Amino acid sequence: MSLNLYSTIADGYNSNSQKIRVLTENWVNEYIYCPSCGDNISEYENNKPVADFYCSKCNEDYELKSKKDKLGKKIVDGAYSTMIERLKSDSNPNFFFLNYDKDSFDITNFIVIPKHFFIPNIIEKRKPLSPTARRAGWVGCNILLNTIPKSGKIFFIRDGIVESKNKILDEWNKTTFLKQSTSLKSKGWLLDIIKCIDKINKNDFNLSDIYRYEKYLKLKHPENNNIQAKIRQQLQILRDKDYLKFESRGKFKLK
Repeated sequence: MSLNLYSTIADGYNSNSQKIRVLTENWVNEYIYCPSCGDNISEYENNKPVADFYCSKCNEDYELKSKKDKLGKKIVDGAYSTMIERLKSDSNPNFFFLNYDKDSFDITNFIVIPKHFFIPNIIEKRKPLSPTARRAGWVGCNILLNTIPKSGKIFFIRDGIVESKNKILDEWNKTTFLKQSTSLKSKGWLLDIIKCIDKINKNDFNLSDIYRYEKYLKLKHPENNNIQAKIRQQLQILRDKDYLKFESRGKFKLK
């Protein structure tokens, strides 16, 4: 796998943004496979509004975003209302994020975020464009990468190092149970608990470790009056879905 974007395919374009779009799409089309099934992916021919690539084997769609220099905490996306509408439907694609060096065109990071990690809470509403702007009043959004759990950011390339295909497929399959969530609210609870487990930053943890985030969870779910019971319920779901292993009373281990 080449970790450099440069290709003569973009030499005929004058706009830097067009060049980067062509280079990144060309690179993904050549080197990236479907993280869901491992098969080849293909590029949509006519700029499909909701996706750039698709897998003909498992029918997953992927939208590509790229950013120079550091990956950062957020990625600029399109219209806020459109994004929120997509999150509430089945039309939301998975996201590829490509991070490259602006001078050398070397690829630093390439990650995929499965669509089942996307909920409204990870979308930040930007300020409307000024009255003097060409699209006055238009409201865009940012995808807040720092709010997505670690298990929702699957690296193909991390700091210039290529991850194994088996690892990528395993990491993808580990969280597919989130697709089965009956509502954005129930999925939100599971993701918040997974995020709390990330914060604990240990493979083995106790129930008391996660109880420390009771106030944090209460702020996110003010309608719930029994946070500790909800925590136990969500941990049981994660155990049943093989995300966690129950070691002994009140003790858990990440798989």
